[in-house]
This record gives sequence, C-alpha cells and structure tokens, in this order.
Amino acid sequence: MDTIYALATARGRAGVSVIRLSGPSAHLAVKALTRGDLPPPRQAGLRRIIWQNEVLDEGLVLLFPAGQSFTGELVAELQLHGSGAVISAVLRALAAQPGLRLAEAGEFTRRALENGCLDLAQVEGLADLIDAETEAQRKQALRVLSGDIGRRIDGWRPRLLRAAALLEAVIDFVDEDVPTDVTPEVRDLLNGLRVELQAEVAGAVVAERIRDGFEVAIIGAPNVGKSTLLNALAGREAAITSEVAGTTRDVIEVRLDLAGLPVTLLDTAGVRETEDRVEAIGISRAVARGRAADLRIVILEQPDEAVPIDLEPDDLVVIGKADLRQFPGWRMISARTGLGVEELVADIGGILARRSAGSGSLIRERHRLVVEKAVAALESALHELDFGADRIELAAEEVRRAIRALDMLIGRIGVEDVLGEIFSSFCIGK
Repeated sequence: MDTIYALATARGRAGVSVIRLSGPSAHLAVKALTRGDLPPPRQAGLRRIIWQNEVLDEGLVLLFPAGQSFTGELVAELQLHGSGAVISAVLRALAAQPGLRLAEAGEFTRRALENGCLDLAQVEGLADLIDAETEAQRKQALRVLSGDIGRRIDGWRPRLLRAAALLEAVIDFVDEDVPTDVTPEVRDLLNGLRVELQAEVAGAVVAERIRDGFEVAIIGAPNVGKSTLLNALAGREAAITSEVAGTTRDVIEVRLDLAGLPVTLLDTAGVRETEDRVEAIGISRAVARGRAADLRIVILEQPDEAVPIDLEPDDLVVIGKADLRQFPGWRMISARTGLGVEELVADIGGILARRSAGSGSLIRERHRLVVEKAVAALESALHELDFGADRIELAAEEVRRAIRALDMLIGRIGVEDVLGEIFSSFCIGK
C-alpha cells in the first residue's frame, strides 16, 4: 500500500500546523528529513526538518507503530510552525520521497476502516464530530465514534444467530424427530429483538433532528413583530423590519445554538387574507413551513385573535409588542425591549431538550433505514413461523436477512455504494 501524507490541520497562518503520514514508508520518510534522528515511538521529540542541506523548520516529531495508530499502519506526525511557507516547503520535501503520495479526501479514515480500527458507523460519527456545531451534536457524535452502535449490534447479533441456528437445526433434521420444539424460543428471541430495534428506530427520528437541527417557526399576522423577534434572537438584523404590513414575503432562516441544540428559526410571511399574488405565495409557504416545523411560536396582537395555524401541545402562544400594551393574565413579549424574550428562549430550549432526551444511537437516515429493514425481516420471520414446519426455511432466510441488515450498519458487508459519499465530506488530512 502507498504511503500517504497531507496537512491534517486547516490551511492558513496558525501557531501550529500538523502534517500526517501513514503507510509502510512513513517512518523512513521522516528519518530522511531528520537525518536519522528519530524519537522513540509515541514520544514527541523536537527535531530539525532538513532537506537538501537546508533547515526547513524545527518542530515536534511523533511516531506511531503499526497496530497502535489511528489508521493501524505506521504513522508519523510533524507538528510545525503554521506558516504557509513552512508547510509548502515540507510538503515539497515529502513529495520528493520515494513511495509517498498526497492523500485523497478521507483516505486516512478509510484506511482506519479497512484495517479494522473503526467500523462504518464510527467513521460516520467522526464525520459528524468534525461538523458538530453545538454541544448536543458533539455528545451525540462522540457517542457514535466511541463505538456505541457496534456494541449494540454485538448484543443483538448473537441472539439472531441463536435463532437462526435453532431454525437451521429443524431444517437439517426435518426427516427425524427433533427432541424439542424450538419455535417458542425462536419467537421469544425475535419478539424481544423486534421491540428493541423498534425503540431504536423511534429514537432515530429525534437523533436525526439533533444532527440536522430543529426547526422553530414564528407565525402570526403581518406587522405583529415576527421579524423583530427573529432579529432579537439572532442578535443581528437578519430580517427587514418595517411598519408596512407584508414586508416579509418569503421564509427567512437563521441558524442558532439554543441551549446546546442546533435550531433553525423561521421568520414567515404574515398570515392574512390578501389579493396580492406574490404575498399570497409567501403566506402559503409560511403555513406549509409552520406545519412542518418541530415547534411553532404564534404571536398575536389581541387575546381574542384567531390563531392562524393548527397548534400542537408544545406550541407557544404569546402576545407581542408588550411595550405598547398590556393584557393581564396573558403571556406578553416585546422583541424591541427584550421583555419576556429570555423566558421565551428558555421555554423553547426546555421543550426541545425534553424531546432530545429520547434520542437513540442511530443518527443518520442510513442507520434508521437499515434497522427498519431488520425490523421488517423479523416481522416476516415471525409471520412465517405461524405456518408451522412447512415455512421454517423461509423464516430462517428472514432471520439471515435481519443479520445482513445489521452487518451493513457497521460496514461488514455491502457498503461500497455509500463509502464514496461518506468520505467525500472529509478533509484531505483526515
């Protein structure tokens, strides 16, 4: 296998930049640049980086033996001063070493997968950890990177194998008397697994929202203060505000970190009867996005005003412009002065945090779809068992289908079609 190298930190001026090498010639290449003065494995040593009798830089050198590195191969890291000139010079020196080539996007992580250091779900967790913007995303991605999905499969798989073995025993001894009826035990195994996998699928919906972000729609009549509230929550002039009704024609989106959760706020067109065709399109979009959102904040002008959209139990209804009017007993906010806004933010965060508590380990749509396939296979197997011994072979095949689905989840089989998409999101040095 080739030895690959790449800048593992972001390009541009920095205090420290790291160049990573992986492959059979990684240590030899560094040896050539340090004139044979290598530090002991897994111990950082300060060394001069020299090429063609010229000192390129002075930095820390780290060596990792095969089997004790991120990729599972011989790995070396050069921690250098982060100037563009230094990095360019060292990369040119590495390019001149025999057997070395520049790494492709995600190639270090792909080698970790191919060498058994990570499973496919862990690779996806690593990608999500790199992209994490909020505390909830960080915790979720780190849980997957630590191998949580693989450990769960290691608990499910032996029970599936046990069920498959019992069914195979019946098939093998079909012409003889089988000592015991294995069907009750198989049913117990499959029913227990089905319940557990269905719970994982249910938790996956929330986990996907943590990964992709919750949507919170601000709904109300024109000129009720929706855009002003959006600007107050965003801390900037994200939406145009005006005393002219109908200023907002399209849905304006602002991404926020709210209580450690990724949230996209939606400022929508004011809902009212109108003959303006353009405004009507905006109102139609507002209603559609509001219905599809995870949470709605409805701003009213008067307590007796009709709510312009069907509400869910957690939705929040407030009366706006509390700096201009008061209605005792009603929840009031003023986006202009900030009155009640902090409490509103706390309530939004509390509602979404409560929903997030039910998240599972399956954080991507691929994970959920694969586990849904396993659930469908288990349900088919249980259905085949209802027909007795004549359909045992079909039940066994459905159990094997469930096993294959779970193996696909962590990359044991049939994942070549998804690898390209996954690794394309990685940087060159990862």
